[in-house]
Amino acid sequence: MKSRIVYGPILSRRLGRSLGVDVIKNTGSKKNCNYDCIYCQLGHVESKLGSPEDVKEPVTSKEVSQSFRNFHKDIEGLDYVTFSGTCEPSLNLSLGEMIRAVREIGGIPVCVITNSSLVGREDVRKNLAQADLIVATLVSGNENTWRKIHRPASGIALQEIIEGLRELAKGGAGKKLALEVMFLESEAGKPLNSTDEEVESLIATIRYICPDEIEILTVSRPPAEKWVRPVSEERLREIAKRFVSEFGEEKVRLVLKGKNKRSRVLHRELDEEVYALLLRRPCTFEQIWQGLNMDPKSLRSVLKKLLGESKIEKIDSETGEYYRTK
Repeated sequence: MKSRIVYGPILSRRLGRSLGVDVIKNTGSKKNCNYDCIYCQLGHVESKLGSPEDVKEPVTSKEVSQSFRNFHKDIEGLDYVTFSGTCEPSLNLSLGEMIRAVREIGGIPVCVITNSSLVGREDVRKNLAQADLIVATLVSGNENTWRKIHRPASGIALQEIIEGLRELAKGGAGKKLALEVMFLESEAGKPLNSTDEEVESLIATIRYICPDEIEILTVSRPPAEKWVRPVSEERLREIAKRFVSEFGEEKVRLVLKGKNKRSRVLHRELDEEVYALLLRRPCTFEQIWQGLNMDPKSLRSVLKKLLGESKIEKIDSETGEYYRTK
């Protein structure tokens, strides 16, 4: 089935109604990344990419512009255009040019969700700095914990990431850096990065970086490793309270699972739209019909067809029944 560059909209816990842009073509793998995170909703990376120079078929700026121009006008009430999807967007070195083109066409704020792996590179920071909002991952201030959670490609070092994030935080001129801190536990209830010691280490590291915002959350979709578990809401609130005492309420955001309002979407090819969404983001039935604003009866028919064609599968998790691509 055709893999769209632009997909959605997605109802995001953080960004409201967001239209996604995926900037690496899916050739032979449904996930392109230089991390193999234990909590990733897209599963394992078959072959980790070491650097942008290893990308064989990056999407071009022209392709993004054409795809976005044809798609965004069918949707009303968008809050963001978000560069994310099946890849780490900073692996595409045309990202800055793409961001400028999308903003010029749609006049909608642009967000990039990045795993932070390449922010030590000046060319990558310049690309990211074109966005209105950068949501950058930081799960630990300790090298061993960071490696255990992300399982990065060789050559990536936590200290380089920390220094790169500090440089990004100096962006100014209306740009905003938010650090996303994903807290996790194991199947046995053992904290991975949510102990008091880990929290204090993160606070010290984030104090050094000086971001505009800190987002505290836990896994909500089926993770790559079945033994990964979400941190309880009670513990998340305790951690958020500690962060607030350090950085103030205006900087700390506790992201909990919730619902968002729907946007109006003009549908053209329902099968492709549903598949494109699930390729980047496993969803429950409710999340699909709310995000794409579909008639539930029509969605059931599409899901039945895609299941019958073995293009998607249904899985159960602690947080609900999800659909995802095979």
